[in-house]
Amino acid sequence: MKEVFNKREIIETIIPVIENTAMRYGLIPIEIAFEKENNKWFLRIFIYSNDHNVSHLDCENMSRGLGDMLDELIPFKYYLEVSSPGLDRKFKSEKEYIIFKGHDVIIKLKNPIEGIEEKTFEAKLLDYNESFGIKIEYKNSEFVIPMDKIHYTKLNDKIQINKNKGENDD
Repeated sequence: MKEVFNKREIIETIIPVIENTAMRYGLIPIEIAFEKENNKWFLRIFIYSNDHNVSHLDCENMSRGLGDMLDELIPFKYYLEVSSPGLDRKFKSEKEYIIFKGHDVIIKLKNPIEGIEEKTFEAKLLDYNESFGIKIEYKNSEFVIPMDKIHYTKLNDKIQINKNKGENDD
């Protein structure tokens, strides 16, 4: 006899556990996906930190911290994957616009808007509001862009290379 599981109930049950575990390690889960692929269940958790780049140790701590608790809440075999979102990942939720306020982003518009000639451009994300969309700083001016005008947004955090000792900053 085949057992039936309610995916939504499982997700609602595990989200607080994932969020609390992430908080213990100073991390933020920005996406939690529970998907079936090739008859196997995968729980994918993308984590972020406001004060450091996510490391393998962060992913390992999350995995170990969650393992036994999730095994009690998910009544079948699944594969747990914990990772950072990566630099090329497009925002998938409103939560990401809130988390990444103050960051440089790349925005691709569906169509150009008044004051911004390019469809794809770099800007600083200043604010997000469900009603009005996002507020950005672009070329020393502030713009508000409704969400329905945006094709995608992604982080533009540039990788910084440390200078050699003794090198001038001039």
